[in-house]
Amino acid sequence: MHVDLHIVLGGAVVGFLVGLTGAGGGALMTPMLILLFGIRPSTAISSDLVAAVFLRPMGAGVHIVGRTVNFRLVGWMVLGSVPMAFAGTYLLHLLGHAAASEATVEKVLGAALLVGAAAMVLRYALDRRGGHERAGIVHGVVVRPIPTVAIGMAGGLLVGLTSVGSGSLIIVLLLFLYPVLGAGQLVGTDLTQAVPLTVAAALGALAFGHVEFLVTGSILVGGVPAVLVGALLSSRAPDRYIRPALAFVIFASGLRYVGVGATPLAWVLYAVLSGAAVAHLASARTRRSRPGPTEAGGPHATAGHDAHRGRRPVYGDVGPAVLE
Repeated sequence: MHVDLHIVLGGAVVGFLVGLTGAGGGALMTPMLILLFGIRPSTAISSDLVAAVFLRPMGAGVHIVGRTVNFRLVGWMVLGSVPMAFAGTYLLHLLGHAAASEATVEKVLGAALLVGAAAMVLRYALDRRGGHERAGIVHGVVVRPIPTVAIGMAGGLLVGLTSVGSGSLIIVLLLFLYPVLGAGQLVGTDLTQAVPLTVAAALGALAFGHVEFLVTGSILVGGVPAVLVGALLSSRAPDRYIRPALAFVIFASGLRYVGVGATPLAWVLYAVLSGAAVAHLASARTRRSRPGPTEAGGPHATAGHDAHRGRRPVYGDVGPAVLE
């Protein structure tokens, strides 16, 4: 089998992000296959789905061994996602291979990416504004069945239709639904629920004949070792850096798909990066200008700090409770 080294490299990058964050598979690999390698959208989507069948179980296995998966949460999401994944692949089949249909798929994919990027930015901003530490533990969260099933249904439909959703959109919706959990706490659960979801979507893709196995094989050669490395590092992932970076890449891909040209896209991305840099500098300056504990409370604050020093922290020191 001929292996495309460029696709192997792309598979390694995307596989690492999938293992590290639980997101980025369809949102990054599918656009890469279409935009860089000229692969037809329906073929790229289906080939990426089949590759995900092998990549996600490996990342999920690392988290299962590390006991960072909430299987009740997985079960409720799978209940909604699996049947809708079949529906999505059938809808993709109905759209066919005509040029107009391929353009429609690209527009749907771009819209899904833009929604996901906007949701990630909004959730990140809300967390920063509210000072949420997201210190909850995934095993301690109270599962909300109905909205969790609804998230699974929405993600399943998008995965079957565009290959996007099992990580980049579902994990964003979970961050909204369970605000005490950080992205790092959700990676294992998200990867695990994505296993039956991607299997269902891939079976649908195989049934309707859109898969290019040479492409799938090249993705796996680079992605398999990379997803294992990413999963091993995910518990230590710097969430405050990973989420904004991933949102930026998804945003750029979404704009390209909805028809933004290369030059306007470059200016938009430059403006976004410049705005983010200015906002970060302003935020850093504000934090430096705030008075410390000694300045705010005078001698008493210092004494209190000295009294607190050496005492082991208890749950009351952490802040919000783990359970919703």
